[in-house]
Amino acid sequence: MSDREYFGLVARRPGMYVGRESLERIEAFLTGYNEYARRFGHPALMDEWRAWLERRLGHESNLVWSGLVRQIALPEGWESWDLSADKEKHVIRVLFELLDQFLAEREPDSRNTGA
Repeated sequence: MSDREYFGLVARRPGMYVGRESLERIEAFLTGYNEYARRFGHPALMDEWRAWLERRLGHESNLVWSGLVRQIALPEGWESWDLSADKEKHVIRVLFELLDQFLAEREPDSRNTGA
């Protein structure tokens, strides 16, 4: 199963993977997944993720990847890392949409432009 397929499953039912569904837990889950991959010699997903998010945003930023996702999802800004329930659900949805786009671009077929 590819990372894209796996995270597609997580996106459909995040609570199965993190318990009580929250943005903070999903972010921790993704970070843990990345660290496990790095530790055991697999490609570390999040190493390229942050730079991809900056390109998506259109400029460099000093924010961590989770802040970049918030900035993309909430372009009007946010007052606190503690979001309202509606904003948190929106950011979770956007997070998984962005992650799917990122992973789609990394798939071997998307790198072939012909030949």
